[in-house]
Amino acid sequence: MIDRNGYRPRGGRKIMAQHQSGESQAPIGLVAGWGSFPVQVAESLIRDGHRVCCIAISGHASTDLESLCDHVRWSGVGKLGGHIRYFRRNGVKQVTMAGKLFKADLLYQGSLWLRHFPDLTCIRTLGPALLGRQRDARDDSLLVAVTNAYDHAGMEVLAATDFAPELLVEAGQLAGPQPKQRQSSDIQAGWHVAKQMGGMDIGQTITIKDGTVIAVEAIEGTDACIDRTGKLCPRGGWTLVKVSKPQQDMRFDVPTIGPQTVRRVADAKGTAIAVEADKTILVEREETLRLANKLGVSILSVRDGISLDSPIPTKSPISSTTDTNHQSPTENDGDFLPGRAA
Repeated sequence: MIDRNGYRPRGGRKIMAQHQSGESQAPIGLVAGWGSFPVQVAESLIRDGHRVCCIAISGHASTDLESLCDHVRWSGVGKLGGHIRYFRRNGVKQVTMAGKLFKADLLYQGSLWLRHFPDLTCIRTLGPALLGRQRDARDDSLLVAVTNAYDHAGMEVLAATDFAPELLVEAGQLAGPQPKQRQSSDIQAGWHVAKQMGGMDIGQTITIKDGTVIAVEAIEGTDACIDRTGKLCPRGGWTLVKVSKPQQDMRFDVPTIGPQTVRRVADAKGTAIAVEADKTILVEREETLRLANKLGVSILSVRDGISLDSPIPTKSPISSTTDTNHQSPTENDGDFLPGRAA
């Protein structure tokens, strides 16, 4: 059924009744892009007793959200003013963003203007960055502008992992065979390069073998980086290194892996995935680890680029840049970029 605010799922009345049977917490606004990450965030919010009002990005978000959330409105990514008004009508004071948006398609292949035509609020918010003389379409620049728009509307944007902290991966070897010394060395070397790339807001993923960087993620995303690596290194045996930015804002652009990440790496003959502990989202955990064990792909969650079987140096070589304090896509990109996912 469609009402003036959007779609109310068949199970919506039952869900709302369950919330109202006890002391219901304040409603949370969820802006959902592609992938299973938004679905898992919605499930976590509901378990904690929150009502969930969801903006589901057209062509991106999963229809599973319709049977989970109290209310869902399908909307183009450029309708920022409409998103804000929808949340206001539903009494939302806190908003979180989860899932992938496809930046190359939205910005440089016309999707934003043809299928997600921006409203006036979106143009005012992102216009200076996208259309001004000093254009700046970097992820952080656009996302900060969007979060500021929510802030000016009286809504606080929070990290999705604040509501679903169980999705952040702990340190340790999570799956697959014990890494060889060569792989441990590649992780440490690749970590430093990936952190530099993240610091320049280029990408957060690199592939490496024998100390040589094979490919670097850019606007095309991690999937293309993996596929390119498979073509450049058909012998395989390479390692994927995925890290957070040196000053990572956990509200968006958080590195993410899942089952399809593992499958794509295996198909391209990669043998290991190294991610950053406490700052990487692991979606569909059970299936991801099961698949990694089956396909022989090691998954290592490390800190400061130190692999599990390596001696920890007195001082990390990247300690000065590491901060210690969001189609055929995969979960590889957990970033959420209005005007872009995950």
